[in-house]
Amino acid sequence: MADTGEQYEASASALGYLFQFAKALHICIEQWMSADTDWSVAVEAADDIEIHQGSDRRLIQLKQRAEGVRMTDLSEDLWKTLRIWAEAAKASRITLTETKLFLLTTAELPEGSAAFSLQPRSSQHRDEDRALHLLREARKASKATKGSLPKCFEAFDDLGLGDRPLQRPLISRIEVLGGTQDITEVRTALKGLAAFAVGHDAAKAFLARLEGWFYNRVIEQMQTPGGSPVTGIQFDEALSDLQRQFRYDNLPIDHDIYDMSSDVSEAAEKNFVRQLGLIGVGSERVGLAVRDYVRAFTQRSRWSAENLLRAGELGKFERKLVEEWQSRFAEMAEELGPEATEEEKKKEARLIYRWVDREARFPIRTGCDEVFVTKGSYHMLADELRVGWHPDFSARLIALLEPARTR
Repeated sequence: MADTGEQYEASASALGYLFQFAKALHICIEQWMSADTDWSVAVEAADDIEIHQGSDRRLIQLKQRAEGVRMTDLSEDLWKTLRIWAEAAKASRITLTETKLFLLTTAELPEGSAAFSLQPRSSQHRDEDRALHLLREARKASKATKGSLPKCFEAFDDLGLGDRPLQRPLISRIEVLGGTQDITEVRTALKGLAAFAVGHDAAKAFLARLEGWFYNRVIEQMQTPGGSPVTGIQFDEALSDLQRQFRYDNLPIDHDIYDMSSDVSEAAEKNFVRQLGLIGVGSERVGLAVRDYVRAFTQRSRWSAENLLRAGELGKFERKLVEEWQSRFAEMAEELGPEATEEEKKKEARLIYRWVDREARFPIRTGCDEVFVTKGSYHMLADELRVGWHPDFSARLIALLEPARTR
């Protein structure tokens, strides 16, 4: 088992990645709200977050620290960031004249410090000459021989060598923002933006789905060498599609629902499967019925758990399904008459089930017309014996279940 120190480091590292993902998503939503799609965002590419917008390139370093932490002139967060950018500039991985560098930290910026002097250009406290002087003095005064600082100092020193020293050009591109939002505050802001997009009642469910799409998309980018970033057009399509699903006349259909397959053996004792057996439905179609049942059951359960359904909405939907079935079932019984043979009963019952399988399309909301919702809901009703296919389904299944109940 890892010791407490290792566990803390692992937790801090994991939280750091989550912070990057959350902040990158927050940036994407803000970009989307500007109504401009000419941008892209990448995570863990050239930096923690990399943004391209037209010809503008921004690299962002994120530092989350405990409340009360200050970014001094010998802060490791500051010098590690300088090392990353110094080495990238030295190796020509970034062109300083075309790149803006941002250090976002939850730490405080002590007045008079180098970081304080590198606040955004709009700040009256920005003083690049003073910041460079303070960094050079801190580097000289440091007696560090171990840890990360010596390597950071070396990278910074290298920028001052050669015919074209880069220390001052690097400093001129850096903006430090202190006291920025931590992951909790970023997530609160995300919920607020989600509420703006779809309303307060659906905000939590909407955000969960947007995060799922975004995180999967970023993981795909990170797993592929030179992976393509999230583009403004992709993000607009994904967010706009989700917005449509959360409209008043619609409900979201989750993509993982389509990956759910059927396992007929596990559902063999279900009433709706027994009902299909009574009328001789083949095994392949039974498998499809189980799939529709599982999908509808899972999606409806999520809607209920997330409070996306209105009061009495499911009951009204099921009543509609039952009433549409009743008229057809009554007509079948009338056509068959009391002297019908078993084969005639099965033949007519299969026609009722064919209607459910091929024609019955009664959306729970006008915009939510996914077929499995209706078909699977009919199987859920069949499982409760509220609908059926064989003219004698109720009596036969009750007789079949009675021995099991008395054991």
